[in-house]
Amino acid sequence: MSDKSLPLSRRQALGLVAVTAGGIFLPAGARAGQVSPYAGLALFEAGAGVCAITPEVTEGPFYFDPKLERADITEGKKGIALNVRLQIVDAACRPLPGARVDIWHCDAQGSYSGYPGQGDGQDIDTSGQSFLRGWQRTDESGIASFATIYPGWYRGRTTHIHFKIFPDDRSVMTGQMFFPDSLSEQIFATVAPYKDRPGKRDTSNARDGIARQAGPLSQAALREMADAYQALMVVAVKAG
Repeated sequence: MSDKSLPLSRRQALGLVAVTAGGIFLPAGARAGQVSPYAGLALFEAGAGVCAITPEVTEGPFYFDPKLERADITEGKKGIALNVRLQIVDAACRPLPGARVDIWHCDAQGSYSGYPGQGDGQDIDTSGQSFLRGWQRTDESGIASFATIYPGWYRGRTTHIHFKIFPDDRSVMTGQMFFPDSLSEQIFATVAPYKDRPGKRDTSNARDGIARQAGPLSQAALREMADAYQALMVVAVKAG
């Protein structure tokens, strides 16, 4: 089994999360209506209705633009393989092709690229590095896809991925994607290199103020694939 292989059997994974008829993983005890109503990532058609605008939240202290247009952002970082698929739509649920989507997140040890003074001892310096960052343009269905790893954790924050959406030249939307606590806990406790990180995760989704602000529309739907997890989320933005 490779470093990016799934740590859990399908039977174990089903014990951690609820599964919809479409094979989408939801947090344990959740119903489909409690998570994003777009969790299945079904493509929207013009006139499909009104989509709730995804809440904006802080970009955090670790954003910079490495000017790297790429689908694979791992740069050799070890961890559980994760395919992130974001579908960008407008308030009428119409997909937005050609939108720029930036994502960035920490590695399995809880560190971001490009910054000094990280880690519990504030002694990790990743200046000059650009792992786990990149951007893509959405396709004709409004979808941008990235190959990465499951994010780790650091003190005071739950597990998350940051994103910025540039639907046009005049606007930008900043948000975060969150993950089921039960799956995160299992990975962090049993799978290297996550389990090798010192300390114990101290913040769940419910205890994270930014996750509470973002609400259920920012909770990723997780799908198990042959050798990776797939995180799905629809982001509705104000365009124009």
